[in-house]
Amino acid sequence: MPQQSAASPLIQLFPLVLIFVIFYFLLIRPQKQKEKEHQKMLAGINKNDEVVTLGGIHGTIVSVKEKTLTLRIDENVKMEIEKSSVAYIKNPKNI
Repeated sequence: MPQQSAASPLIQLFPLVLIFVIFYFLLIRPQKQKEKEHQKMLAGINKNDEVVTLGGIHGTIVSVKEKTLTLRIDENVKMEIEKSSVAYIKNPKNI
């Protein structure tokens, strides 16, 4: 009888462990991989790349600083934005 009561808590804990493993492989791990790819893309950003920001603004990079970059949106219209607000590069040159 004592073995049966010792196994019971393990059996009750198994579904929780299983749920955590499923969440890890379906949610946490893919998100970390996506974040790693985004950081790699931001590190390789260069002058004259055409980008789209998270807010949907399309522009061409004029200058790149450590944490910010300057976008040319139209003739004589420039804005400085955070690097992290770049969603993607429209025409990546390294592919």
